[in-house]
Amino acid sequence: MYEWTAGGYDAAVREQIRGWLAEDIGSGDVTTETTIPRVSRSKAVIHVKESGIIAGLPIARLVFDVVDPSLAFEAKVQDGDPVEKGTVIAIVEGSTHSLLIGERLALNLMQRLSGIATKTRAFVNALDGLPARLVDTRKTTPGHRLLEKYAVRVGGGANHRFGLYDAVMIKDNHIKGAGGIREAVESARRKIPHTMKIEVETESLVQVEEAIACGADIIMLDNMPAAMMKDAVARIKQTAPHVVVEASGGVTLETVRVIAACGVDVISVGGLTYSFNALDISLDLNEKKGGDSL
Repeated sequence: MYEWTAGGYDAAVREQIRGWLAEDIGSGDVTTETTIPRVSRSKAVIHVKESGIIAGLPIARLVFDVVDPSLAFEAKVQDGDPVEKGTVIAIVEGSTHSLLIGERLALNLMQRLSGIATKTRAFVNALDGLPARLVDTRKTTPGHRLLEKYAVRVGGGANHRFGLYDAVMIKDNHIKGAGGIREAVESARRKIPHTMKIEVETESLVQVEEAIACGADIIMLDNMPAAMMKDAVARIKQTAPHVVVEASGGVTLETVRVIAACGVDVISVGGLTYSFNALDISLDLNEKKGGDSL
């Protein structure tokens, strides 16, 4: 189980929700307005149509609250719970108009976040018994990074940097632009606070040795074959045991355990947030609470 702990981010998420609703509603929900009396009240049952890990219930609650604060939202499970097909995950009661206006946005968000959490949990399970930590990347949907990285945590993973601002991550193009690993690391070290980490992406053992010599705090082993990765980890741990070793690039469910067995500390997987199957979640109206029939 995992609880939404965004705290001060709630206001920002609410503002995003208002924008997403405006995109969908436009000048008004013409179908609902022309077919259903405004006095109609309903109970909406939200249920899953396939098994997976639930994520996004607190976000769905925010959606319905932004649409209509009088709607009553009751979660039947918690984020992080595994659920089977047919499980009722929430019930929302109130104005039928409001329920239908919030339905698609709430479902879209929960489906995507639950898909991310489900894929993340599969990777975490594949690493069972090994110490390597699974993390995400910046390969997130624009405007959805906070929510998608939350879903990774719900699934049992952890977060890499949130943006370009919270760590120095020297990748191949930075190395080319700076004139080399040493030049890039030394330049960054002179300009950042002592509390900030420097990570260097490496693709060969020669680059690994250079990153060690430059005093990188984190060394990423990018797209390395297992044999080379084992050699790189051994060199780093022997020469600079304080350095965090990250593996990245083309990591799949089939290869993640092999990579972890090489002795890396962290495995980053971009596919957690850009290549996943959304969980099938549906909302059905029933148990009418008065007003004209639907």
